Amino acid sequence: MTTTIKTLVLGSAAGMLAIGGAHAADLPVKAKAVEYVKICSLYGAGFYYISGTDTCIKIGGALRIDTAFNAASNYDVPYWFGGAGGNNLYTKDYFNTKPRLTLTTDTRTATEYGLLRTFSNIHFDFAQGRESIAGGFVEVDFAFIQFAGFTFGKAVSQFDPQWALAKPTIASGFFAGSNNATGIPQLAYTASFGNGVSGTISLENASPYRNAGLWNVNTFIVAPGASQFTGAFYGSSSNTFLGNAAGGNHMPDVVGNLRLDQAWGTLHFAAALHQATAQYYTNEPSGHPDDAYGFAVSGAVEFKNLPTGAGDSLKLEASYAKGAAKYVFAGTVDTLGGGRFAKFDGNTVGFGYVLDGIYAPGGQIVQSSAWEVSGFFEHYWNPAWRTSLFANYSHISYGDAGNALLAGAFASTTRGFGTSSSSAAASSAGVLSGTSNNFDFATTQVGTRTAWTPVQNLTLSAEFIYSRMDQSLGGTYTGNVVGKPAGTSYAVRDQNLYNGAVQILRSF
Repeated sequence: MTTTIKTLVLGSAAGMLAIGGAHAADLPVKAKAVEYVKICSLYGAGFYYISGTDTCIKIGGALRIDTAFNAASNYDVPYWFGGAGGNNLYTKDYFNTKPRLTLTTDTRTATEYGLLRTFSNIHFDFAQGRESIAGGFVEVDFAFIQFAGFTFGKAVSQFDPQWALAKPTIASGFFAGSNNATGIPQLAYTASFGNGVSGTISLENASPYRNAGLWNVNTFIVAPGASQFTGAFYGSSSNTFLGNAAGGNHMPDVVGNLRLDQAWGTLHFAAALHQATAQYYTNEPSGHPDDAYGFAVSGAVEFKNLPTGAGDSLKLEASYAKGAAKYVFAGTVDTLGGGRFAKFDGNTVGFGYVLDGIYAPGGQIVQSSAWEVSGFFEHYWNPAWRTSLFANYSHISYGDAGNALLAGAFASTTRGFGTSSSSAAASSAGVLSGTSNNFDFATTQVGTRTAWTPVQNLTLSAEFIYSRMDQSLGGTYTGNVVGKPAGTSYAVRDQNLYNGAVQILRSF
């Protein structure tokens, strides 16, 4: 502070002397330009030096206005989680809106150990139906430090490909394997081997993105027609759905990858080890299942500047998971779905459950198996207009042992479907009968987005998505569905869903 005051005083005095000298000599004096901001060209456009340091900083952000139609949220997620939307009620929202302001800071310093970097972003959101009239909430997606090859903090999972944040969609609820657009806390180390080849090993926090939940089939699980949000029953806390019998996180997920970055595109191979810890069978003296160790593997490729046109790209990915379902069924639905998918249409219903595994009292965890394939193609008609096509198929199964446990639970009125926020107070919400007892479940999605950039850093886009719920149960579900007559029977069938969104994005 003292140094600053001295500088100001001396500068003012020197200026007065210069003015006085000019009058005495009656000669014009041209003031020397003062460089208030020194540009830093080491790391690309937008960086400048922090005064008095050798650290470069870039401050940016974006303002985004979203409107989604026939969707469970402004993230353009299909209505397939029950509640007013999934139950196809008149009282559902026909559209959702959300303005979002994003602010980012990126600092970089060259050191003898390599680049020292910090990055963070903060979202200021207002989501329809979540706040009061003038309310809002703050969201931190990324906050990490990188130094000497290490990454500390909340960053994109090392399981995800290089283009994880560059998918040509509006919807973050579109399934495409692992997707953690809001980052995962991690400790990672990356080694570069030259010629664009690198490898990373990482310890990552499994909650909430990676924990799909476990179910003790001796208790109730959330019913197809239950409400989506009822306090802790389907709250914003991760995996609070009725029936979730997962215990605490006992160890982080261990993730590794190998990557290739070239002018033509990228290659990415990843694997992860995931631990699932169950709660007690009934209470502490009753014991609990052993921890179950699952895994996931993934391969992805990106082709840039295709023969179809400058800027065109094709992205492909395939993943498989055993006892780690959220590496396949991911997206923004992680803290909303938490296990159940359900969609009613007239007197029919389609539903399924995405869980890491299931178990019965005295038994061990029976792990799920899941896999997916996805693709994204984007074509530039000209520098201002571009259109993308994207598709995904995701599938989960529980095998013969798991199907037997599920069939026994869903045929019972003392367990199976429930409606309460507490397992201890849960009441039966119906039974499943006349089925094949095959609980295989899948989702298929196909979508397109067209974007227009009339001027730099301003993009207007529109998106449409078709989704299908495929399940192998058949038979009849009889139960109490929110907003529908109690005790009604519904034929279990595949379901079709349609949703879309428009967006205005101004980045700076």
